[in-house]
Amino acid sequence: MDVKRFIVYGAGAVGGSLGAFLHRAGHEVVLIARGPHLDAIRDRGLRVVTGAGAAMETIPAVSGPDQLVGAAGDVVLLAVKSMNTEAALRDLTVAVDRATPIVCLQNGVANEPAALRMFSNVYGVCVMFPTTHLEPGVVEARAWPVPAILDIGRYPAGVDDTAEAVAAAFRSAGCHAEPRADIMRWKYHKLLMNLGNAVDALVRPTDDVTEILDRARIEGMKVLTAAGISFVTAVEDGARRGDVLRVGVRRSVSSSWQSLARGTGSIETDYLNGEIVLLGRRHGVPTPVNERIQHFAEVVAREGRPPGSVPLSELVAALG
Repeated sequence: MDVKRFIVYGAGAVGGSLGAFLHRAGHEVVLIARGPHLDAIRDRGLRVVTGAGAAMETIPAVSGPDQLVGAAGDVVLLAVKSMNTEAALRDLTVAVDRATPIVCLQNGVANEPAALRMFSNVYGVCVMFPTTHLEPGVVEARAWPVPAILDIGRYPAGVDDTAEAVAAAFRSAGCHAEPRADIMRWKYHKLLMNLGNAVDALVRPTDDVTEILDRARIEGMKVLTAAGISFVTAVEDGARRGDVLRVGVRRSVSSSWQSLARGTGSIETDYLNGEIVLLGRRHGVPTPVNERIQHFAEVVAREGRPPGSVPLSELVAALG
């Protein structure tokens, strides 16, 4: 496929950073953002902070797909939180052809099947991208000189010319990217790692939550095994990551942490821990730890509590 334009739906931490790097590499990019973030991008550009310093990027930005005219060669990079995926896809159906490639640049594993209901060409990306978005008009890529590992494959499986072309574009933007026919095996391993996102967001970084994370991930592995879902091993994942992503002295925080920090009132735990809960219910595997993390995180987000505001003892008591 000859990619003519990247439409980045969700110009936050991951989408905004990648959109900026693709733009710098000479690709045509349009960002879809909203609210004060969109206003800041339009008024003064997107401020991109990296290990090489800060720079302003002037990138076209709109508030929705209805302001775009779809064309051959478009590729949509879907980078919204999972709870916003269905609404984003419905918006896209009125603006772009149903054969337009939809690349799910998201955590979780529910986005790809949702996209496949509406679009015929869907791709998953295993996102390893330490990046933050905490204020309007600003994104920060925490790893440098390689900002991300973004392996891609067709959903549910396979590699084609589009996957090859998008991977090449990601590489041109300074990221590591490989086409993978088994991309969902990698995304399911990433799901297991993301089961700790809510815990990271809730308690202080100095608290030892190793036992909680182990319990959540052991539940997750039991559920995936019972469901017959294959996932890569920690050894495979470690070999892929190696020392590619070199993060600075400041701690890298999860997307869930950032949601609490921005006071959005929502958190994507339903599509991380909640995915394990869903599969556990389908296959008769108890998932009490993930279920309680899911519910606890929802309450904290709804109440507008900031990250790190939950005493470890309170979380432990909630988990039982």
